[in-house]
This record gives sequence, structure tokens and C-alpha cells, in this order.
Amino acid sequence: MAVLSGFDIDAPRWDQSTFMGRLKHFFNITDCRTAVLPDSKLDEAKALVESCRAGSVPPGTTVEQLHYAKKLYDSAFHPDTGDRMNLIGRMSFQVPGGMAITGFMLQFYRTVPAVVFWQWVNQSFNALVNYTNRNAASPITPKQIGVAYATATSTALATAVGLNLYTKKAPPLVARWVPFVAVAAANCVNIPMMRQQEILNGIAVTDENGNMLGHSRKAAVKGITQVVISRVTMAAPGMIILPIIMQRLEKYRFMQKITFLHAPLQVMMVGVFLIFMVPAACSLFPQRCSLAVSKLEPELRESIVSQCGDSVKYVYFNKGL
Repeated sequence: MAVLSGFDIDAPRWDQSTFMGRLKHFFNITDCRTAVLPDSKLDEAKALVESCRAGSVPPGTTVEQLHYAKKLYDSAFHPDTGDRMNLIGRMSFQVPGGMAITGFMLQFYRTVPAVVFWQWVNQSFNALVNYTNRNAASPITPKQIGVAYATATSTALATAVGLNLYTKKAPPLVARWVPFVAVAAANCVNIPMMRQQEILNGIAVTDENGNMLGHSRKAAVKGITQVVISRVTMAAPGMIILPIIMQRLEKYRFMQKITFLHAPLQVMMVGVFLIFMVPAACSLFPQRCSLAVSKLEPELRESIVSQCGDSVKYVYFNKGL
């Protein structure tokens, strides 16, 4: 094993300016095996990461141990606050949680009660994920959380139920795609609503060295837009391709004899998609997002120029997940 020597634990292990570098990073921290580790193990990893930052690494610690500790830290602790995130909201829980909910949405799409129930479950799950992975520098009140949750759930239900009724006479495959349309529509509402404080008051932006420069609403809009695109992309392959696969499989006699296994089969196949799509979707855009100073609000741009002159060309911020 490699021996520790001048190790910078916060330096990216892979180049975060490239898609492949980000993909390796997110494959690492979205590893669903980390979701079943006890809190004590996670706290040990956090303690090791913090001791490394303080320059007091325990004797005998190796680079491999530090890499693993950072993996656990990034998978379970919020990048802004350092607080341990709730299990269901972590990206490492996206595969087990998402595969179960998405699989059942795709299986039980024919009746209105089933559509209502599974869309409600999905939006409850999404709301928790969105809240957990928000930019924590912009607090949100319980009332705002409630309004965001109710609005997103209503959007999903209205879209799903409306399209479900509208597609009664449409080809069966069209009806199978209704859950995806509802999920995509709800994501466009759920994420901005859950992070409305960032849009209203701006998101904290810094220079390249992490020095605080102010708050920007335009930066918040850019970050949230990228998160919405990532979430829709995450769901798209499983919810678009899998219905086509199931539509063809169900024509075979052996599939018609095991209808009770259709739901578990879809859950497992969704899991296969999500194992790849969760890290791939998270990797579409850099986690540390940037925005040119020239594109900021006039008052913030003037403030930065007065403080730093022309030395600062871009501001940086955590876009969230």
C-alpha cells in the first residue's frame, strides 16, 4: 500500500474539468454499498478527513485509507455544512430507492389510484433528495418546504392522471411513457421550488481561492437549471427504454405466465440503468459551477470590480445535486 506523503485530501482524485473525471468521482461516491454502513463508520471517516485537513494524520495511515475515508465523507456528509445527510436523501441511496419506486411506477400505470399513489411516493422521495442536496448556504423555512412539496406533487399528479386519461385510446406504449413525462414535469417544479431561497436571495459565490464575493441570483438559476437537466437525464433511459423492452417481452407466452414477476423484473432492470445513470447524470456538469463576472447582476459585478479590480474573471459556487 502507498505510504502517506504530503497528501491533500481535498484535492480532486480525478480531473473535475472533464466528464470522465467527474464520472469516476461520482461512481465512487454514489456507490450504494456505502448507504448500508453504520453511522459510527461514517463518523470515523469524517474524523480522519478532518484530522488530515488539520495536518495531524494518525501514524501508519495510508493514502488508500484516506481515499476511502474521503469517499465515505463525500457520500454521507453535506459539502457546505459538513453535517451527516439523511440516508434516503443521499446520492448513494438513489439506486436502491429509485429502482424500487421507478419500477413500480412503470408497472402500475394503468389505473388512476395506482398512478396517484406511486407519483405521490416518488415526489415525496424527490422532495427529500432535493432538500438534502440543496446549497445549504441558503436556508429554507418549513412553510416553503411544504409549499414546494405540495406544488411538485400536484404537478406530477395532474400530469400523470391527465395523460393517463388522455392516452386511454392511444397505443399501449404511449401510456407506458406517461410516468416519465410526469416525473420530468415535476422535476421542473420540485427542484426550483425546494431551492426557491437561492433564486430569490441569490447563492453564495466565491473567487477561485474560495474567498466570499457576495450572492448571485443568476448563479442560482444556472446551478438549479443544471440540476434539473441532470435529474431528468438520470431518469430518462430507464423510463423511456424499459417500457419498450417490457412491451416486447410481454408478447411472449412465458412472460404471460409469470405476470406476478413483472414488477420485480422491472425493479431490477431499472436498477441496472440507475447504476450507470446516477453517476453519469451527476457528471454532466461540474459540481463547482462557474459563471463569468460579466454575466452577474450589475450591482454584484460592480462590487467585485471595486474589491478586486479586473483580476477576478469568474465566480464559483456549489450548484448542489
